[in-house]
Amino acid sequence: MRLVDVDAFLVHGATAGWSRVSVNNVASALRVFLRYAAMQGWCAATLADAIRGPCIFAEEALPAGPDWADVQRVLASMHTDQPADIRDRARLLLFALYGLRRSEVAALTLDDLDWENDRLQVTRAKGGQPRAYPLVPPVGNALVQYLQTVRPRSSSREIFLTLRPPYRPIARGTLYSLTRQRLMALGVRTKHYGPHALRHACAARLVSEGLSLKEIGDHLGHRSSKATRIYAKVDLPALREVATFDLGELS
Repeated sequence: MRLVDVDAFLVHGATAGWSRVSVNNVASALRVFLRYAAMQGWCAATLADAIRGPCIFAEEALPAGPDWADVQRVLASMHTDQPADIRDRARLLLFALYGLRRSEVAALTLDDLDWENDRLQVTRAKGGQPRAYPLVPPVGNALVQYLQTVRPRSSSREIFLTLRPPYRPIARGTLYSLTRQRLMALGVRTKHYGPHALRHACAARLVSEGLSLKEIGDHLGHRSSKATRIYAKVDLPALREVATFDLGELS
């Protein structure tokens, strides 16, 4: 094996659709293997250290979520009297308006709904800290419709249950399938199709409405501001203002 063979393999992977992160990971794995191979006398000792993957920069990617107009289109398509639509619309609203993770939606219980004070309490997946949110009308109305007309009678306290017996709390995996199917059914084009894509869409919308990164991070339950910085790149009007800023004598 020669270095040109390794380079050709990495180039082939990149042209076949590997991301730069994947190419870099493969290059790292090859270095580890070829160091072992050199110890066994299978290849030159200098081969492993000569392998270089592409440079990877922190927070270089953009959020991978659909446009807000597409999110609204998907939600509107479920505004029917069908049980599955009523339940799924309530769940997708929680993803899109609150940016909840699928584990957080699956774990919601009837006790988390404070109807008297219009509050929704969410136990965050990261850190396990409870967070109270205003129960906005679209979500509150969707939950009321689901609870009154669709949710089966059950001793389970979880809000979302299966529609067919034996009635049991929904699994996290079904929330990924649900979101993916709803987005793809309407031909929505996005890099990812799971609940996290709607979380990205939620954050991008908050950026466009002028909320600070601290406010967005609090809304999404980020423990560190670093996790929110990526959304600064979707605020194109603000970035254009920076680009056209008059530097005066410094220009």
